[in-house]
Amino acid sequence: MILGFDPGRDKCGLALMSREGQLLYHQVVQSQDAIATIDKLSGQFAIDTIAMGNQTTAKKWKQLLSSNLPASVEIVLVDERYSSLEARDRYWQMYPPQGIRRLIPQGMRQPPRPIDDLVAILLIERYLGVGK
Repeated sequence: MILGFDPGRDKCGLALMSREGQLLYHQVVQSQDAIATIDKLSGQFAIDTIAMGNQTTAKKWKQLLSSNLPASVEIVLVDERYSSLEARDRYWQMYPPQGIRRLIPQGMRQPPRPIDDLVAILLIERYLGVGK
């Protein structure tokens, strides 16, 4: 299992995907809850790799994860440039607009919730070399 992790100061995106590409979990959590959530997921799933974004607070988070997870879990930094823009497009693929919102051009639409979890999905896909 691969855990996608989009670290941030206030909130973090998490996603869990099998190596076959099956998405099992995705959620945005508060930063202070990220380690506990990852620990809980580790208890439910055999996570062997964390694909983590390499920007913002990556160095701090990598250190924190390394000290809180078994040494067998590999932490891989993944280029996350433009991932927020790509995640916004992915949001509309996963949750197509309904009603009058369909008439608004996609480039002008803003997702109604944080999309850090979708960034985490993209990080896994980038790690696996899938997608674009």
